[in-house]
Amino acid sequence: MTIPTVSFEFFPPKSLEGSFRLWDCVNTLAPLDPNFVSVTYGAGGTTRQLTHEAVTTLHKATGLNVAAHLTCVNATKAETLEIAQSYIDAGVSEVVALRGDAPKGSHAFVAHPQGFDSSVALIEALASLDAFNIRVGAYPEKHPEATDQAADIAYLKRKIDAGATSAITQFFFEAETFFRFRDACIKEGIDAPIIPGILPIENWGGTQRFAQQCGTHIPQVVQDAFENAMRDGTTELLATAIATELCDDLLQGGVEQLHFYTLNRPELTRDVCHALGVTPKVRLQNVA
Repeated sequence: MTIPTVSFEFFPPKSLEGSFRLWDCVNTLAPLDPNFVSVTYGAGGTTRQLTHEAVTTLHKATGLNVAAHLTCVNATKAETLEIAQSYIDAGVSEVVALRGDAPKGSHAFVAHPQGFDSSVALIEALASLDAFNIRVGAYPEKHPEATDQAADIAYLKRKIDAGATSAITQFFFEAETFFRFRDACIKEGIDAPIIPGILPIENWGGTQRFAQQCGTHIPQVVQDAFENAMRDGTTELLATAIATELCDDLLQGGVEQLHFYTLNRPELTRDVCHALGVTPKVRLQNVA
């Protein structure tokens, strides 16, 4: 079996307890030698400063290749580019450029009057700085706001043409979902790498809510399996098995990179990586 290249997504801490959890997550997963790690941006830009602090601290303290999420929400163009310049000054050369989710309580994205009105505009501005490797999001199943998947794919091509170098997908539950999407992207002339996003199921209720929000289909067999596992107290074993099988199917289909949404809870992700042959290679030196 091909041993994949892996990457991990974290979110910035909002409390002292959250800070300890983030560092525990980093200490657990960094030895697996990720290609990069990313730090998310809260809905409505609510964690802008926290994200900046987490990115720069991780970069400085660990030497990991850290990708900062940047969005178009609740910021002027000047403010967004000022943040981008601060990353350049800190030696951070990776960004994940996203339109961003609307603030809580809002039903749709509304651009700031002096802000970027789309992810394409943001990508073009970041690309003009000639300082970043720019990754973007992709939806293997139709984005809730898109008219159809063809429109999704056409928009992804616009993002790649604007300067993005790769895409990371939203999570999904069946390998065929990714393969159909990958093939459709190739057919439309997208030749940038598309990295499947994997969500090990830490919390079944939370995963169901995430899936509903982003239009991810949950197969009936997965629903039934988790209902049984919750009764039997075996949800962790089931979650590890489901994620490992999904990853193995993807690798068998030619995938070489996997991106894990860790939710700052590293154990399941670590166990899945170990099952795939991704074993510790490095040890952190500078984490306090």
